[in-house]
Amino acid sequence: MRHKKAPKRQVADDKVYQSKLVTKFINRMMKDGKKSVAEKEFYSSFEQLKNQGDPLQIFETAINNVGPKIEVKSRRVGGANYQVPQEVRGDRRVTLAIRWILEAARARSNRDYHSFAGKLAAEIIDASKNEGAAVKKRDTVLRMAEANRAFSHFRF
Repeated sequence: MRHKKAPKRQVADDKVYQSKLVTKFINRMMKDGKKSVAEKEFYSSFEQLKNQGDPLQIFETAINNVGPKIEVKSRRVGGANYQVPQEVRGDRRVTLAIRWILEAARARSNRDYHSFAGKLAAEIIDASKNEGAAVKKRDTVLRMAEANRAFSHFRF
């Protein structure tokens, strides 16, 4: 018997920019349920982005740049594991992009920035210019998929 998929939960728009993407990002950023702290850090990083242009536009460009088009998934065939390249769906692309931008921002050295908001703003700017650690992660995933193109006939 197959189980029905649970309906997707609706994400509310955020208070300032009325964007579901911003809400998803803040929720992913949040630690220990402290949403107000995450919101404060996020909006503070957007304040730093304002001198570069429209912060929401820069943010959306960064998410689009970091989101991978292809990824590899492990598939077991006859006792061997193969890394099979697979196209990435839209919602997963956004999720991976958010995760990678946050990882890259958290990994930045502290001495160059006064707060996490500064690190996040710098990573978003880099990602919007197709630079930075999050874009490097995307390129690594893409190279892995290219290297394993021979196994693409093992479909899921």
